[in-house]
Amino acid sequence: MQLECRHAPSFTVSRLLLEPEETANVESGAMMAHSDGIQMSSKAAGGGIMKGLKRSVLSGESFFSTTFTAPAGGGWVDIAGVLPGDMVALDIEPERPYFVARGNWMANSEGVEVTSKFGGMKNLFGGEGGFGLQASGQGLVVLSVYGAIDVMDLQPGERVVIDTGHVVAYDLAMQFTTRRAVSGRSFQSMKSGEGLVFEFTGPGRVYLQSRNPQSFADWAAKLMPSSNAQGGLGGLFD
Repeated sequence: MQLECRHAPSFTVSRLLLEPEETANVESGAMMAHSDGIQMSSKAAGGGIMKGLKRSVLSGESFFSTTFTAPAGGGWVDIAGVLPGDMVALDIEPERPYFVARGNWMANSEGVEVTSKFGGMKNLFGGEGGFGLQASGQGLVVLSVYGAIDVMDLQPGERVVIDTGHVVAYDLAMQFTTRRAVSGRSFQSMKSGEGLVFEFTGPGRVYLQSRNPQSFADWAAKLMPSSNAQGGLGGLFD
């Protein structure tokens, strides 16, 4: 599988180019179009009912995924994310698995296994728990992000602090901790407008998104009319 992107970085569409009879697993509902002759089948994500339930309940992903199979002459599938932003392909190697934050996985090629992963209590993506996805094996994983993509390659011993809502994926070999934005001070973290942050230590690579989906959701919720608003617009000015 190869990847071609267009309309980047704001409204990216990714075209999955498939060799004859090659397959690709895609997030349910992500397909925008496909070439003639492509075969589609829906199944529990991860290859079984229990794995699908685990991904759905623990990792916040769809229970179903769609498998696209190219005909003898090859073909393509166009996919798009829900939020406006860019898309990126991770090159997964057997000795270098990645942890993927919930909601960012879009597709993967043959040879890549994507399963639920518990990163431990220190791995709290935006307070939603320590579960995400682990991508391992050999091939490509396509991720969708909110906003633009940033990539940080850390040298041995180099440290960086990143807001949890901006982390998309990271090299599982990396060392990291999670803490309050203002160490040991919950009230100060609240006043700063920040919550939890990751502190990564290299060597390794971290993928980030330039916008925070949870921050957008919180902002949008404030604009929704309140249940007792009169005229239907009162909540916009609360």
